[in-house]
Amino acid sequence: MKLKKLAQLIALMGAVSPAIAQTAVDTSKMQRVEITGSSIKRIAKEGALPLEIISRKQLEDQGIVSAEQLIATLNINGNGSDNLASNADVTSGAQRGNNGASSANLRGQGADSTLVLLNGRRVATHGMKGSAVDLNSIPMSAVERVEVLKDGASAIYGTDAIGGVINFILKKNYRGLETQAFVDVTEAGGSEIGRASITGGWGDLDTDGWNVLATFSHRENKALRGDQRDFVNTFQPDRGVSVDTRGTPSGNVFATTIGPSLLSRTGTGPTIPGGGTTTYSGISILDLPGGPGCNSIDGMGPYDEKLWNSAGSAYGCAWDTGRAAVLQQPVKSSNALARATFQSGDHQFFVEAVGSNVEVAKRFSPNQISPGTTTFPASSFYPRTGAAYDTVYNALVKVFPSVSANYGLPIAYRWRCMECGNREIVTESKAARLLVGADGPVNLFGKRFDYRTGISRAFSESESLLGTGYNYTVALANALGTGKINPFLLPGQQQSQEAIDLIKSTSAAGVTMYGGRTTLTQLDGALSGELFNLPAGTVMGAVGFDLRREGYEFNGDRRAAGARPVILNAPFDDPNALDGVHRDIKAVYAELLVPVINNLDVTLAIRRDHYSGIGATTNPKISFRYQPIPELLFRGSYNEGFRAPSFNQLYNGVTESPYAGKDLVDPSRCPTGLVDATKPGCESITPNIFTGGKSSLGPETAKQGTVGVVIEPFTWFSANADIWEVRKQNTIDSFSTATMVANYNLFSENFIRDASGNIAFIDQRWVNAGERTTRGLELGARLNGKFSTGAIWTIGMDGSRLLEKKSRATTNAEFGKSEVGRFTFTGDLGLKWKHSAYVTYKYGNWSGLFQNIYRSGYDDQVLPGVANGLVKPTNYNPKVDDYSIFNLSVSYSGIKSLTLTAGVKNIFDEDPPFAITYDGNTGAGSSWEPRVADPRGRAFTLMATYKFF
Repeated sequence: MKLKKLAQLIALMGAVSPAIAQTAVDTSKMQRVEITGSSIKRIAKEGALPLEIISRKQLEDQGIVSAEQLIATLNINGNGSDNLASNADVTSGAQRGNNGASSANLRGQGADSTLVLLNGRRVATHGMKGSAVDLNSIPMSAVERVEVLKDGASAIYGTDAIGGVINFILKKNYRGLETQAFVDVTEAGGSEIGRASITGGWGDLDTDGWNVLATFSHRENKALRGDQRDFVNTFQPDRGVSVDTRGTPSGNVFATTIGPSLLSRTGTGPTIPGGGTTTYSGISILDLPGGPGCNSIDGMGPYDEKLWNSAGSAYGCAWDTGRAAVLQQPVKSSNALARATFQSGDHQFFVEAVGSNVEVAKRFSPNQISPGTTTFPASSFYPRTGAAYDTVYNALVKVFPSVSANYGLPIAYRWRCMECGNREIVTESKAARLLVGADGPVNLFGKRFDYRTGISRAFSESESLLGTGYNYTVALANALGTGKINPFLLPGQQQSQEAIDLIKSTSAAGVTMYGGRTTLTQLDGALSGELFNLPAGTVMGAVGFDLRREGYEFNGDRRAAGARPVILNAPFDDPNALDGVHRDIKAVYAELLVPVINNLDVTLAIRRDHYSGIGATTNPKISFRYQPIPELLFRGSYNEGFRAPSFNQLYNGVTESPYAGKDLVDPSRCPTGLVDATKPGCESITPNIFTGGKSSLGPETAKQGTVGVVIEPFTWFSANADIWEVRKQNTIDSFSTATMVANYNLFSENFIRDASGNIAFIDQRWVNAGERTTRGLELGARLNGKFSTGAIWTIGMDGSRLLEKKSRATTNAEFGKSEVGRFTFTGDLGLKWKHSAYVTYKYGNWSGLFQNIYRSGYDDQVLPGVANGLVKPTNYNPKVDDYSIFNLSVSYSGIKSLTLTAGVKNIFDEDPPFAITYDGNTGAGSSWEPRVADPRGRAFTLMATYKFF
């Protein structure tokens, strides 16, 4: 095969990013190297697996300076709640504790089923939850390339490698000194990004026998608030969405069973004379006849009782929590790398240290105050002595005359404490890894083999502190009970200075909420080389071992046990506190490459892992590569994989929390499963929810396969197609209430009833129960050529088509509806089609990139009133529109030692499409989907790189 053809096939086999094709390949040295997904050193083109290689130049052309930005551009990455935008509001379930973490999610298998490596070895998982690597800890300024393996790899790497592997490869044998500065500024304001870095390298391994590399970078992402973008508007009932919260800046009056109050002595709200039997609660005096209206106060609007199927809420006001949330959390990160490499003959010895410090401030809506509920004492009812008492009383009596009999009783209410400030949780994460290793040749049995060995110690520790917006419960209740704080402000009114001082005196800012730490100690080694010859070629093999100890601790509330005054709605998660747990992993693996016939290679791999406390698992893999003619290549694999349960899933304590939504019914009494107050048995219920871990959990298992073809009929054209399927079994799930209700016959034991037969609790703790099947097709095509002027151009497209995504709660159940193109609240959102199309151009010192990123639409969420036909929005569209943006960048290197890259992201300033993401249970979400779209809008980037020598 000609050298030119070989170079083209290297690109054909996967050395192409989803955004930009490599236009040149260095063919001067075809050395065998270890590629991601195999322990056998080989030339890159010899691999049988779909491997995507993204160079540093490609990252810079796209204005990518963080690992999270990179992952968002990968079509193979799923659309889960793994980024900082998706976790910027109130979260529940598996998302709890992800403060400040951002993760990868290949093939939609989840962040904890995607293996992230740094220079081919593991790093510690995020210190808070301990289940996935925080991408913010990756030193991107030192990354030379990123290798993305689109296939399972448990037979080589062990746990987590079900969705695939992302390997960040750092610079090696770098010589010189360079600085780089980058800015990314949005046209509409907010969410500015900046990074500065310096990298130095001294010594040459080939001539000096040593090299020292050091780099430091600092990155800062500014916050983007919801009220800075017009598309954030949860008050759009004509399109099928409105806010389900009556915790408002001007409070709503409630009836409560905790004690007699102005609206009711019995807990049942009043009726309207001649208006039927409907009882009313959650009443705002702004919304009563003759009132100024809910819209008279910024961010408020009328509560849509029809959309939420709650007739008794007709006189309530709601407040747009989405506008108060931060769409992009502010991040400050510092990363450092130091590496010393020594060459002795053919052997290399190295010491490598990486470290990071990341600070993320999560800010969302001010606390909702509900006196009389289980979390807030009734002593904070608004007293008769309060200045606004008579105003509220007079407004209520005009519509509900029966309230006059209760004059003098305190007022129960729900109020949004704007003066408390937005809730803020500041999380600082520190991570580091020290690695000592060696590699080189060794002669055994008269043959040359390559060895690789290393020992490392890594940790990641995180700590979350409360900022503004959190107050000591009893102190705030007592302050409210004085009547000096007015929860019923009318338009134009403000709290008195005395009231503001009272609120500030109850602040819990600065309290450490919790912290966690993971540790990883690893000793590994591998040996690979040629074994013997067959008629079709040389058999190659590799063997290796992996010894690890993983540790985890979670400290919960650090305050002394006897001095822990309750802080309102602060999720301390004390039941999950662990003094320290660990497990030992022992693994051995082997790999064999067999040339069966001419141009057909088969690779066999197997690995056995033993986990203390869990047991052993053995996982095989077989892959093939068949190239009958130079222009045609077939490839494929079958493998089995596993994911060990996380420490949290095993050892978390039991947490009890009330269900706050209004969309839940008793499935044994309501055949439709939909809330309908007019149908007996279909009333809304609010049981308590149990969540937590189980020490009896076993690993998740997976069976998966890939078959693909690569063609290059001409030197200027190539294309590839791979179809894949992942069947995940024994999945560790904490099922949503909706799933459990829909499958009540399977989960009836999880619905715990009281003596009257009513549902009191729902057990949602982790279990090994379910099964998921995901199938997809990956396609790519690219053209390249030259103009007569010598300019080089490339046109290409890489796409991902999701063919099937379905799950079942247990192996005895039927598979549910296909999740392809359909809204789901949690986990991965199964978009049917995603692609990145691009045009590149290079001439002399100039190069450019024009890129299109496309994400297909899907069936939107349907709120209760629309689902049961009570309301028909006039502007309702059951589908979310497609999301498509265009980016442009230009680079110039004609100035000595200086390279400039300028770009425009989202050239046409495309807003995220309207989507109903509001969650009535948590009060989070709004009118756009953070798992799909970028809320920043049009942005301008500039990168300058200066090389001193």
